[in-house]
Amino acid sequence: MRRLFSLAAVVALVVGLVGMVLTRPQRVDQAQLDGITPDLKRGETVFYAAGCASCHSAPDAKGEEKLVLAGGRRFETDFGTFIAPNISSDPGGGIGAWSVLDLANALIHGTGPNGQHYYPAFPYTSYINMTTEDVASLHAFLATLPASATESMAHEVGFPFNIRRGLGGWKLLYLEPGWVVEGDLTDQQIRGRYLVEALGHCAECHTPRNGLGGLKRDQWLTGAPNPSGKGRIPGLSADQLDWSEADIAEYLKSGFTPDYDSAGGEMVEVIENTSRLSDDERLAIAAYLKAVPVQRKELRSE
Repeated sequence: MRRLFSLAAVVALVVGLVGMVLTRPQRVDQAQLDGITPDLKRGETVFYAAGCASCHSAPDAKGEEKLVLAGGRRFETDFGTFIAPNISSDPGGGIGAWSVLDLANALIHGTGPNGQHYYPAFPYTSYINMTTEDVASLHAFLATLPASATESMAHEVGFPFNIRRGLGGWKLLYLEPGWVVEGDLTDQQIRGRYLVEALGHCAECHTPRNGLGGLKRDQWLTGAPNPSGKGRIPGLSADQLDWSEADIAEYLKSGFTPDYDSAGGEMVEVIENTSRLSDDERLAIAAYLKAVPVQRKELRSE
């Protein structure tokens, strides 16, 4: 019996060690960033395409105040309430002391400077497909924005979701690089795919999730329940969004629909960001959306 207990203890230890290795935070190799020259204009485009201010500006911030990324917005989910942190250029309250590598680790692997796992309320499941050139340029642009010493607030997450090590297992299941829409795409559609699937992280709202919060990639952009519990976030696939490419591009610029209605809710802030992009980039997004495969109706109804 003693030998059996000893064997069980050894097995448990081995399993635990393997689990620790598999769930350890991943990091970007510094060599991937060496030699990159940041481009401030490119960084500004990434900033708006990625919607940084939509989450990290202070609640109810307007106009130029949105460039002060002091955090504080609350996002209620089934797993708890997540509060956006201060990512301003302040070296104490914000991320002004972060290196390019620190930002790359956060965006691409959801890993903090101290090796902690970030919660996927931060959409690194999309940002994982960002180029290191864009990360470096965004880092440079963020450094030009106003600083705020506002202290970041702790997330309101209970057991067991407050055990960050468990997020390593979640990442094994749902954090994977690669594109959802593939095939014979034009250069314009490829650019649109990058803007939608990576920077714009559109799927984070417009794609349904499973019980563990992972995106259902087989129902890509087919719409999802609104986290507020009110209504449904619409699908963006070609069979659900029957606008022309020109209509979509105009909506992303002005917020006006082909029926002379206007954007509402969270889309107001999205339009504030996409209106800062070039006409070519908005058209690229539209071209990509027209290339998204139509899903079966029984999948969309789930």
